[in-house]
Amino acid sequence: MNHPTHPGGDPHATAPSHGVIGIVGGMATPESTASSASLSADTDDNGVALDETAIVARDLIRFDTTNYGEGRSNGEADAAEYLEAKLVALGLTPQLFESAPGRVSVVARVEGANPDAGALVLHGHTDVVPADPANWSVDPFGGVIKDGLLWGRGAVDMKDMDAMMITALGDILGSGRQPARDTIVGFFADEEDGGRLGSHYLVREHPELFAGATEAISEVGGYSITLNGTRAYLLQTGEKALIWVKLISRGTASHGSRVMHDNAITKLAEAVAKLGREQWPLRLTDTTTELIGELARILEQDPQKVGPDELVIATGTAAGFIQGSLRTTTNPTMLTAGYKHNVIPDTAEALIDIRALPGEEDAVLARVRELIGPDIEMQIMHQDIGLETAFSGPLVDAMTAALGTHDPGAPVLPYLLSGGTDNKALSLLGIKGYGFAPLKLPAELDFPGMFHGVDERVPLDALVFGRQVLTDLLLDY
Repeated sequence: MNHPTHPGGDPHATAPSHGVIGIVGGMATPESTASSASLSADTDDNGVALDETAIVARDLIRFDTTNYGEGRSNGEADAAEYLEAKLVALGLTPQLFESAPGRVSVVARVEGANPDAGALVLHGHTDVVPADPANWSVDPFGGVIKDGLLWGRGAVDMKDMDAMMITALGDILGSGRQPARDTIVGFFADEEDGGRLGSHYLVREHPELFAGATEAISEVGGYSITLNGTRAYLLQTGEKALIWVKLISRGTASHGSRVMHDNAITKLAEAVAKLGREQWPLRLTDTTTELIGELARILEQDPQKVGPDELVIATGTAAGFIQGSLRTTTNPTMLTAGYKHNVIPDTAEALIDIRALPGEEDAVLARVRELIGPDIEMQIMHQDIGLETAFSGPLVDAMTAALGTHDPGAPVLPYLLSGGTDNKALSLLGIKGYGFAPLKLPAELDFPGMFHGVDERVPLDALVFGRQVLTDLLLDY
């Protein structure tokens, strides 16, 4: 993608292109930024007008920004230009940063009412993981509206939050108001591959973008769960460390009919099975200790008699995220070996997604090496830090208050995310990050199962709730 160079002279920063990419007949085509026409009828399946948040999220889903990993991606350029146009329409001056061809991030700064307060980074990402249409009941990139839900890849991870960011800012700026403090708005590329071409690139090459920022909010927090009939909200105050490794097994290439004890695939399979079946020990951090105590209280259980695992399982679908926060996990995710049915290959490879609790990274890697044995080579493909922040302070109070305004009486609980976010990169600049993409969800929705799953979807009314909560937060904090 060729953009004009920004006046600052950086070849990777681009001025607003004054164009936005839309989808017409399955093709990407330019549209005028002056046009607010949606990509199809802006109503749900009952003919009720969609909230603007749903329209923006739907439009974003229709950009196939699939990130396959290891630098392979459809790119985020079209989605970035669409968001750029939305920001320009709000009177802002966004910049586009292209870290590699087609890998585009968008950043804009919104002046706050109190410029002396530390700036807040409000950020999302525009890339998504792959989706196989054969497994879905709808087109994963169709932005389908049905049954009161928005369906598609990115509906919860995280084009919903991207849309809430745009509409919350629109509510504030469109009414002539300002956020309480300077707000740095970022839509980053490449989060699904560790942010190397997105947030990490910007932190490394353009740290001035985040000047004055002290805190950040982003995805996978502020959503509701139902506990024993009580709706509560999980506020993400930390996340596990990320370690992506490749295992390589080497053996003797030979005919498939031979007796072969030096079989690369057999050796790799044994190592992979050991890692996948390893029962990592339970360890509670400050965050999970506090969470377990609150779960026991709400579920009316005695934590002296009921262990953390049992308490978490009792949360129902919420356990999908919480369970992984109690211990390290080592999940095999990809296997590569062989090239013909009757040939024993001399190499075999596997990818392992390791998520370690903050501070345990070295010990976990030592244990992984012990499990796989000396015959298996291990390469670290990408590693990023774990984070944990106290569940206290003015921003936590403000997020809790914003949720309480729109869902009075619902408790707000801290939790440690088993995955990771772009807050990891921002932490390198001393910016304290939280997960806060507020959604009020029905008890029957398996929200953790939506992430990287089949038939990803989000309730339309949850998007409206998130827009309102986020607007209040930005005005009050």
